[in-house]
Amino acid sequence: MRTGAAAGHAGYYHTAGCFGSDQELLDLAVPFLMGGAAAGEPSVVVLDGRNAELVRAALPAGAAVTFLPGGAVYERPASAIRSYRGLLAGHLAAGASQIRIFGELTSVAQGVTWDWWARYESAINHAYDEFPLWSICAYDTRTTPPAALADVLRTHPRTMLPDGRCLPNAGFTDPRLYLGERRAPAPDPVQSGEPAADLVDPSLSAARRVIRAADRGHLAPVEVDDLVVAVSEAVANAQRHGVGPVRLRVWSGIDRLVVTVTDTGDGPQNPFAGLLPAGDGADGGLGLWIAHQSCNHVALYRHADGFTIRLTAGNPHH
Repeated sequence: MRTGAAAGHAGYYHTAGCFGSDQELLDLAVPFLMGGAAAGEPSVVVLDGRNAELVRAALPAGAAVTFLPGGAVYERPASAIRSYRGLLAGHLAAGASQIRIFGELTSVAQGVTWDWWARYESAINHAYDEFPLWSICAYDTRTTPPAALADVLRTHPRTMLPDGRCLPNAGFTDPRLYLGERRAPAPDPVQSGEPAADLVDPSLSAARRVIRAADRGHLAPVEVDDLVVAVSEAVANAQRHGVGPVRLRVWSGIDRLVVTVTDTGDGPQNPFAGLLPAGDGADGGLGLWIAHQSCNHVALYRHADGFTIRLTAGNPHH
């Protein structure tokens, strides 16, 4: 039986928790976690640094609450989904009637890579809906950019307030609509210069070759290898499922490689492509899933000229 605000709800009860002070953070976290512990529900905290210590110190000694490092869980959106689905499946198999998670994205995720984390927040409404999960996704209004906060209200069906009330978000947008919108990512400064390579309808071997040639030795070999695989998949996807011509461009910075693959089609029809596990041959599924596992930032966007996937290896935070 489900408890708390999620009582009577089937599937994922996805809530945002916006706070503007340390006390408001604790007012959100402590009753939520202790309510879960009292009901015998697995209760998990996914925070880093000072906020993790604040919550840990506010809980009674021996409270049945598990702490996980946010930086490890929230490394990449697709990896976070894979990790959480494994965690949730384990608790469900053990007989949990509800699982509670109180988490917070790292502050760096709210910067130039926010676009794929906003996609994550939207996609998990679907990705976790087979589990009896109630989560509070915490956002500090003192540090979260206004544009990100606007996305938070669009990707979470409801908001938990520090006073204990849970209110519906009027601006919540169905994930299939939200993920299908034209949302250009923040431009990477290296793209303002001339690309190191600019190919039209490249072979896969040529695509792999120009990626390795563009590396100046600043990146770890494994990062270059992962990017080569991701670019190969992106080019193959564009050639198989897109509309030609396919254009590959590569930019080299001192701490990253940025690659775009553009075709004149509309992109994958599956709005969750890349974020959810694939492998059944669905349009754009497996290649995008591989790219989301192997790159440090993946941006997908539709524009007047077609569809582009942008892949970044190295430091994506400019």
